[in-house]
Amino acid sequence: MNRLIECVPNFSEGRDLSKVDEIVRAMSGVDGAWILDRTSDADHNRSVVTLAGAPEAVAEAAIRGAGKAAELIDMTTHKGVHPRIGATDVVPFVPLENISMDECVALARRAGQELWERYRIPVYFYEAAATRPERVNLENVRKGQFEGLLQGTMRNPDRSPDIGEPRLHPTAGITAVGARKVLIAYNIYLNTNNVSVAREIARVIRFSNGGLPNVKAIGVEMKVRNLAQVSINLTNYEQTPLHHVFDAVKEQAQRRGCSVMGSEIIGLIPRKALELSEGHDLQLENFSPERILENRLAAVAGILPLPEEFLASPNDALQPLAESLREAVQSFSQRALALSNVAREGSPSTSADRDAEAEAESYLELARAAAEICDRLGQLETSSVPPIQLDWLTVKQAAMAAARGALNSAEAIIPSLQDASTARKIKSHSAEIEAKLSGKTVTTEK
Repeated sequence: MNRLIECVPNFSEGRDLSKVDEIVRAMSGVDGAWILDRTSDADHNRSVVTLAGAPEAVAEAAIRGAGKAAELIDMTTHKGVHPRIGATDVVPFVPLENISMDECVALARRAGQELWERYRIPVYFYEAAATRPERVNLENVRKGQFEGLLQGTMRNPDRSPDIGEPRLHPTAGITAVGARKVLIAYNIYLNTNNVSVAREIARVIRFSNGGLPNVKAIGVEMKVRNLAQVSINLTNYEQTPLHHVFDAVKEQAQRRGCSVMGSEIIGLIPRKALELSEGHDLQLENFSPERILENRLAAVAGILPLPEEFLASPNDALQPLAESLREAVQSFSQRALALSNVAREGSPSTSADRDAEAEAESYLELARAAAEICDRLGQLETSSVPPIQLDWLTVKQAAMAAARGALNSAEAIIPSLQDASTARKIKSHSAEIEAKLSGKTVTTEK
């Protein structure tokens, strides 16, 4: 099974984009880790990079990014409206597929140790990775920010890092490394530059003050736009959907004689979060399908290409995309059969059963690949979000046909097998793939 995690390191640089470029380049050379998104903001003076892929590869990419940030960012001169404690402020690991939260905690602990050993950056652990109950909440970890911690870590044993010596890196500060569920970073702009209004609204809606569950919020001044902003972290979008947050801010703004100018997603957002708010106008700015986590994962993994013409006119592009998928599957089938033939020619002493088993496994390998494509397309098929709708059905049907065709070819070999255990194994693997296609659970022979 493919194990997939997300990691969203936040760097304390949002003004000098050449520095952000260097940090991203440092992370981009790790095989098995994909950079899905990067977002920078000058007022926050902060950049958010979204990574995904294999757990160890993603951790390595994040560690390299933190090392480059330590070279480029001097926290003694850093100014911005967002709370921060280090050049790499936070490094959260998020389980996506076939990996547990406990495994992400272990990964966070190893990553924290590497940050200290390689770059002498001390580390706090937070959320699920926290080693102390008072450090579960990130806001507690960030108390005093870089300037306060510069002295506080040395004077107060309670503020000593979890990894490293009880002092900050002289220019890179300290990094909070954690493991958590998917979080949505969501900002709402008000039609006023009075930051006290944004702060009042943030105080009312955040959960710690008796407001909405799963909501963290602060009010900040956005000088570039001359507006006030309610900056929000939504920690469970299923229990508290986006439109509940938007409506609460809108209501509080109206009570204070102002209104909402618009809202924005920072980084990526799960498709389901938008589906739960379907039919509600969130006044999203600069939103596109590439902001949807599943779309970006599919694109960078090569499971589903998302060319611009497909996004612009999906109905016209679906059929060529389906044909492209069919051609890719046919090519894969030809390669699999060729490999099977080479194996037979190179091993004249192998039994007929082993030859047939190798050929069946080639078909099963093809079926697994097509079933994986079909599974990913199934996740995207029902997507119906503003500003466009994506119809994946035609492509999914092509993948389904390819998978079942390969299964039929594998099963057609079974009658020629003499060994009953080999036949049972192929039947078992075939049933497992068929179950995945039909969305059922099956117990397979190991």
